[in-house]
Amino acid sequence: MDLDCELILPCRNEAGALPALLTRVPVGMSVVVVDNGSTDGTADVARSLGARVVVEHLLGYGAAVQAGVNGARARYVAVMDGDGSLDPAQLPPLLADVAHGVATMAVGRRRPVTRATMAWHARAFNVAAAWWIGRRTGLRLHDIPSVRVTRRADLLALGVRDLRFGYPVEILVRAHEAGWSVVEHDMTYRPRAEGTTSKVSGSLRGSIRAARDLVKALP
Repeated sequence: MDLDCELILPCRNEAGALPALLTRVPVGMSVVVVDNGSTDGTADVARSLGARVVVEHLLGYGAAVQAGVNGARARYVAVMDGDGSLDPAQLPPLLADVAHGVATMAVGRRRPVTRATMAWHARAFNVAAAWWIGRRTGLRLHDIPSVRVTRRADLLALGVRDLRFGYPVEILVRAHEAGWSVVEHDMTYRPRAEGTTSKVSGSLRGSIRAARDLVKALP
């Protein structure tokens, strides 16, 4: 079954996560792995597993996602972290909401399997950021979504410009301004695959850097 949807995985040194992650992708959903400066053979692993690879040399989460969206060919795109912490098998309900007109964008709310799954500074950042975004935009979400499903054409039309960690926030701001409807789905959040390191929640410094980019992305 062709779902007419491509899963975009922005990756930097996620070779260890891809084998298990790609086995969970729904049948009929193709995969685009964006190699964003990996030194561990991420691109080779992705190709060996049947994924299409896009290389983006400009470092940054937003740069990687945008490269994947630009290179996608399907009507719908799903974006998910490539670290193995989230399960692509849980994407179909989000895709169904968008495809059936329930929402313009469906996003994932990370629900940690244990309290230790998400570091304290990452939890604090999420709560504060979600509250702030809600106050500034009216979008009442529980998480800064690292999982998003939209029509590719709609996403491109937003004109998101942030190339770093402010990208997910700018999407929410622009989506609100464009009158998009947004729905949130719970998604299981597990520890990252062994051997991979988070660029944001893996350290207090990363969370501070993400917070700085978030502030820049808000109007």
